[in-house]
Amino acid sequence: MTTLKPGDEVYGMPWFPRAAGAYAEYVTAPARQFARRPAALSHEQAAAVPLAALTAWQSLVDTAGVQPGQRVLIHAAAGGVGHFAVQFARHLGAHVIGTATSGRHVWLTELGADELIDYTAVPFEDAVKDIDVVIDLVGDEHDHTSIRSLSVLREGGLIVAIPSGVSPALLKAAESRHLRTSAFLVAPDGPALTRIAELIDTGEVKVEIDEVFPLDQAAHAHGRGESGRTRGKLVLRGAP
Repeated sequence: MTTLKPGDEVYGMPWFPRAAGAYAEYVTAPARQFARRPAALSHEQAAAVPLAALTAWQSLVDTAGVQPGQRVLIHAAAGGVGHFAVQFARHLGAHVIGTATSGRHVWLTELGADELIDYTAVPFEDAVKDIDVVIDLVGDEHDHTSIRSLSVLREGGLIVAIPSGVSPALLKAAESRHLRTSAFLVAPDGPALTRIAELIDTGEVKVEIDEVFPLDQAAHAHGRGESGRTRGKLVLRGAP
């Protein structure tokens, strides 16, 4: 049983985490892994949503269970996942704090961030405290962001470690401070995409695309993404 019908314009994240193997202009997958495309978006904008938005939504809603009034810290708030996380956390009624370079602060404030920290100017752990949930989109391999984040959590607080997962060192350090940790892996989720589409179509959530690349420039797009300096999402466009 599906609510979709032939001819519907859909968006989704099919088969993840199964390895895709290549980019393609056509794909088949179970209908439950798709939802109707947000009417307010172009096809390119819609393509930017599923992986990043589902990662943000599932980590905040399903894993962290964020509640109104909680203080949520989002690392890499200006990135593809981060800019959705800021908006979803605001939607959930949280006090939203993000780390990003100063040039992104005005934009992130417009998206709903209550406080912003320029991590290049000051260590974030010196600028914030009493956090209920940390969404770490950086990972330990850079500068031990996850372990450093433990010092800003209140007792019983939670860190959701994306993409590096929960290392033995992080787990041990968290348990010694009575803090919680969670690894995270996004999954296909048609119902969540339907809810996200509603938020987009009402104007509550906006989609930011940094750059669109033709399909034959996929390698260049990957290089751009690996720079860690994008604002929002990168998109590949198929042949017209």
